[in-house]
Amino acid sequence: MGSIDEYLATLDPADAQVIGRCYDVARVVVPDATQGQGYGMPALTHRGKPLLSVMRAKTHFGLYPFSARVVSSLEDQLGGIDHAKGTIRFQADAPLTEELLTSLVAARAAEIEA
Repeated sequence: MGSIDEYLATLDPADAQVIGRCYDVARVVVPDATQGQGYGMPALTHRGKPLLSVMRAKTHFGLYPFSARVVSSLEDQLGGIDHAKGTIRFQADAPLTEELLTSLVAARAAEIEA
């Protein structure tokens, strides 16, 4: 799969907007993040490591911070949001808050920098 921009161009505009918003927030938190790949998915990378990927699935959007530790560390902020060890699932009508996205990206960036 190619870049984030290429991936977004293949999506329905409404889906691309939901995913694009997540990347926009991530770029504010980590301005030097670049487009790359993580586990074969288009992703933002930081210092050569995958930072964040957001993909459209059949029934939801999946956000992948490439770290079970990051997901676990934010358990209290995830509340009723569907999540597992390395993924957070959400719907277009219930997007992740900017605060949660910021926390996720900041935690993953800190993990990469450590």
